[in-house]
Amino acid sequence: MAKSLGRHLISELYDCDEEILNDVQQIEYLMKKAAIESGATIVTSTFHRFLPHGVSGAIIVSESHLAIHTWPEYNYASLDIYTCGDSVDPWKAFYYLKDALNSKRQESQEFKRGVFSTIGIPENSAHKVEVS
Repeated sequence: MAKSLGRHLISELYDCDEEILNDVQQIEYLMKKAAIESGATIVTSTFHRFLPHGVSGAIIVSESHLAIHTWPEYNYASLDIYTCGDSVDPWKAFYYLKDALNSKRQESQEFKRGVFSTIGIPENSAHKVEVS
């Protein structure tokens, strides 16, 4: 498996709970909890509720970010979970959120970001994420 600086999950969550998807405070809480579940260190967050419905928001973590966009009217949410370093597992955040949003069906893809061999970093190099 190719070493990389980061892992990026792009996920589609279908058949989610409409009420949760439209509750900006609940979405922010769940996203923060997902970040913690993944092992990430939260730096800040910003969330917005759209009228008549929908929420968008992001958690900035020392290891990168978690973002969500919801369409309650379609019981749908899109997730973007990008983490750097070896101490954080983006899949833990994904599984937490799929359960918390009561998603009945999901699709996810993982992309390696900053593949060592492509950027010219020796495979035996250690990349540490500094948490401040």
